[in-house]
Amino acid sequence: MLLHAFTALSAEKRVKTPVLAHVMVTLIVTLLGSGAALAQLKVRTETIKPPADAITPPLANQFVPPAQNGSGSAHTADRAPPALPPGAASPEIATDILRLPPTVLRMRDRILAAARTGDLKALHALMQANGSMPVFSHTQKQDPTAYWRENYPDSEGVEILSILISILETQPVRIDAGTPQETYLWPYFARLPLKSLTPAQKVELFRVVTGSDYRDMLERGRYVFYQVGIGPDGTWRYFLASE
Repeated sequence: MLLHAFTALSAEKRVKTPVLAHVMVTLIVTLLGSGAALAQLKVRTETIKPPADAITPPLANQFVPPAQNGSGSAHTADRAPPALPPGAASPEIATDILRLPPTVLRMRDRILAAARTGDLKALHALMQANGSMPVFSHTQKQDPTAYWRENYPDSEGVEILSILISILETQPVRIDAGTPQETYLWPYFARLPLKSLTPAQKVELFRVVTGSDYRDMLERGRYVFYQVGIGPDGTWRYFLASE
């Protein structure tokens, strides 16, 4: 009888052992399968780098020319400095270009050198090396070379280089002296009432604009064309057409 019980017990163990082993194997396979499924649920990520020629948005501290709204109090990126208000004191015109601060004179020379190459990319490279992109358009959304080609398609944008040279070969005027907005502005007559220009000053004006442009400007009461601004520290602030 004891032998029968022992035999029965042994038989029971032999039955349970394979069952337990099967259960354990099934559990392990299930867990491994769950892990693989979880691994497949992981979201793949990648770092997207902007194109090398993408335009960096204006920085928070980037200089923005004052709006031409009559008051000069607002600041937007689509305006150049306003003309001198009626009755205001005459601005400080730098009649001797060599007496400009060395930092300003050096930046002017670098801009002229880049423009005289006839290569828009040379000027663009100088703008990129400026620290913050000078204001060059109403939106700053385009590469400046693409913007100039779009606006001067007949010359593939090169005409803008000639305009820039003509502007910088005039005399500048110092504006907002002693303030964070202090700027050396070309051309000086952008800050003078057009009707007050002397015959000699009109000759300089007509090196930049045409007679019909001048007539239109007289009707609008102010200079309306490109202006260049350089800060006293030599930072190129803008090359922008006023409206």
